[in-house]
Amino acid sequence: MKDYYGILEVNEKASPEIIEKAYKTLVKKYHPDLYSSVQKREAETKLKEINEAYNILSDRFLRSQYDLELQKERQRRQMKDNTSQKNMENNQQATVKRRNETILENRKNKTKRENVSNKKNEGTISEIIDVVRELWGNRSKKKEKKKMNRTDWLAIGLTIIVVLIIGVILWFIPFTNGWMRQLLFENALFNFIGGLFS
Repeated sequence: MKDYYGILEVNEKASPEIIEKAYKTLVKKYHPDLYSSVQKREAETKLKEINEAYNILSDRFLRSQYDLELQKERQRRQMKDNTSQKNMENNQQATVKRRNETILENRKNKTKRENVSNKKNEGTISEIIDVVRELWGNRSKKKEKKKMNRTDWLAIGLTIIVVLIIGVILWFIPFTNGWMRQLLFENALFNFIGGLFS
């Protein structure tokens, strides 16, 4: 269903005077004589829509019939949206329920398997192998922590390099040169560090 109010760019509660004023403004704006050949076809199409919308909305009876149809259309859409939303919510609830049931079932099965394997492995070589695997797993986690530390050091090094580059750039900019000199030569901390290296 066409949105005649949208075509005329007016509110649904617009008075007949406002509708007429909007119609005249749009007719002037989209008059085909104002456009070139390609745009002229688009303007003609737009003008036909504007005329159709105005013919419906300027007549009281046709406008009231259109408003009723528009209201029915909105109610149908809302009912459809509500139905689809309820279906979606029901599907989501069913999915969550199935997922929770699967998780509980997996936990029960895992517990049963662990109990059975613990009974089999008590005092055997396979129990010793399980202990060694667990200790080896902890060792690999330590290696992962070392890798994280390496990336942290890399990030710190890159940060220092970027800060030094920014410092050099600021040193050669006339506007900030005086501030940099004051920071490096009159600051007690930098004088102490400089004294260590001289």
